[in-house]
Amino acid sequence: MDLLSEIFVEPFALMVEMPDLLVQTLWEGFVSGVLYALIALGFVLIFKASGVFNFAQGIMVVFAALTLVGFYAMGVPAILALVLAIAVMFALAWTVERVVLRPLVNQPDIILFMATFGLTYFLIGFGELVFGGEPKQMITRELMLPTGASDFELAGGYVRIQHLDIAAAVIASIMIATLGVFFSKTRIGRALRAVADSHKAALSVGISLNQIWVIVWFAAGIVALVTGIMWGARSDVSFALQIIALKALPVLILGGFTSIPGAIVGGLIIGIGEKLGEFYWGPIIGGGIESWFAYVIALIFLLFRPQGLFGEKIIERV
Repeated sequence: MDLLSEIFVEPFALMVEMPDLLVQTLWEGFVSGVLYALIALGFVLIFKASGVFNFAQGIMVVFAALTLVGFYAMGVPAILALVLAIAVMFALAWTVERVVLRPLVNQPDIILFMATFGLTYFLIGFGELVFGGEPKQMITRELMLPTGASDFELAGGYVRIQHLDIAAAVIASIMIATLGVFFSKTRIGRALRAVADSHKAALSVGISLNQIWVIVWFAAGIVALVTGIMWGARSDVSFALQIIALKALPVLILGGFTSIPGAIVGGLIIGIGEKLGEFYWGPIIGGGIESWFAYVIALIFLLFRPQGLFGEKIIERV
């Protein structure tokens, strides 16, 4: 009975007794969730265009952030370094389309998926060769991102909100909304959905796979750059960031691999859920909930709703 009380009663009692800690935990989970959703958006864009999960999106986050920091370390002003990093991500998108995707048009999805594996390890090796393997500090102040924190009194306690977290949540939300509208309401968005349904059908109606793939991979590169800046500013820029980026996989399983709203909802569920679990239930089971919570939730969804919350249920005739 004591164990049941610790699990099902005491955490909720603590939430009621100390609402300031609850709000603090919810806020931190919300920020993490928005950033998870931003990472997942990069996966969704490429999956919608090719029908293949892009395993390289995680390392693209690291590579984009390292490129930005690397240009600044060479003496390039921060804003110009940001512009050059965007240009590098466009060059990467063009190269991937020309070297990797174009020769694999109409090939089975597993072939394209394995190609993203190869791209991942190429970027890891190339990134370590050019930038080294040591963690680097994100140029937060130089990019005019806010620093410091503000304390707010709540129910006899205090809630501390980092200014960087506010900026991260606002920037990520604006980017998600902008890309969501762009790819759902524009001609390019309709072309993207046609390409995702069938490469042959898209080609037959005059849609250029080459242009669509460059646009989508470039958009995913911009998402990776923004994600790398925000996560790097919260910790540092290192190859360990790709592990955080792979948290997008459970987010996609929850929301659905082709749904932008699903990426948002899934990111918030994972972000808030793991923070609540770590703070309120972590002491009971020894901590570490943040490292596995997302994957347990994803496993449950795979068992009972594999298409996710917003994914379409596929019915095939046999």
